Amino acid sequence: MQNLQKMLPKFSIAFVIVFVAVSAYLLTRGNTVEVEAAKITRSELVEAVYATGYVEAENIAALSAEFSGTVRTVGALEGERVKKGEEIIVFDSPQPRLAVEEARAAVAEEQAAARDDILKLQRNRMLFKAGAISRQQLDEAERNSAQSLESLRQRQLQLRSREDDLTKLSVVAPFDGMLTLQKVKAGDYVQANTEVAEVADTSSYLVVVEVDELDVPRLRTGLNAVIAFDSMPDKRFDATVVRIVPQTDRVTKTSRVYLRLNKPVEAIQGGMTATANIIYNVKKGTLLARKSSVFEQDRKAYVWKIVSGKLKKQAVRTGDSDLTFIEILDGLAEGDQVVTSPQENYRDGMETRIVEDRKKSS
Repeated sequence: MQNLQKMLPKFSIAFVIVFVAVSAYLLTRGNTVEVEAAKITRSELVEAVYATGYVEAENIAALSAEFSGTVRTVGALEGERVKKGEEIIVFDSPQPRLAVEEARAAVAEEQAAARDDILKLQRNRMLFKAGAISRQQLDEAERNSAQSLESLRQRQLQLRSREDDLTKLSVVAPFDGMLTLQKVKAGDYVQANTEVAEVADTSSYLVVVEVDELDVPRLRTGLNAVIAFDSMPDKRFDATVVRIVPQTDRVTKTSRVYLRLNKPVEAIQGGMTATANIIYNVKKGTLLARKSSVFEQDRKAYVWKIVSGKLKKQAVRTGDSDLTFIEILDGLAEGDQVVTSPQENYRDGMETRIVEDRKKSS
């Protein structure tokens, strides 16, 4: 029994030593975490404004009825190509036809009056030479003839205007293009100034995007952009900023920006959804880290740097960024290796085992 009592302290000491050793092992070499990592590199940092929008034909015309009337014929349907001057819709309307008849009657009346005044002027000139009338009477005949001729000219102009109105009973294509809207059919009664059709020039498209008011000052015409269409998510197309509308929407807080595609894209059509990255600055030789590598604590930026196979919490100072990378101004050097997907349970001194970066493999 006494021998047992003498041995207990030795076992206790040994137990403590083993416990401490195991704990130290778990806290250091035994506490290994799998991490995704990438090296800090120098490269181009492309700064761009991201915006969404839609496709719109560069030349588009909304056509309206200029007179109230009934649709007599429909010459083209939605989706059909039309030529400049081609009749799309023809109306029947009594108003302009009646106006032409009245104008023609007024011209005929003025022509008769002008002929009478010209004859009177000729007769008075002969009488004046014969001394039969005074100079005052001759002057009055000349004024009457001149007024009649001017009145006739005005009536003739009015007649031409009324005849021009007759041509407005036909809605015609203003240019070669595609009929993208056809809102009436034969027999419909249409009020004046009602939109009835739309023609678009499908040979040239613009991408119209809404840009946040905070980003508008970074933009100017001539900047390059990269376009993606929802209908072709795996393809990218180059474009150029051609117009920036100097007006911010009070509700959406955005301004409209127009982009012209550098090359025609056959598969697009008006109304398609598009996204754009408008490049406003390119920094060369910039020290870059993945944005996912950087995390914030107490309003300071950090990364988990891998040093000799162990984690080290490293403070960094960051600068500009794009969608994927962020500029490192201080705290890291080219070639340093950092964790690309930091976790909350990471601690200084943890052993690491680097696994494939899923962002590169995806």
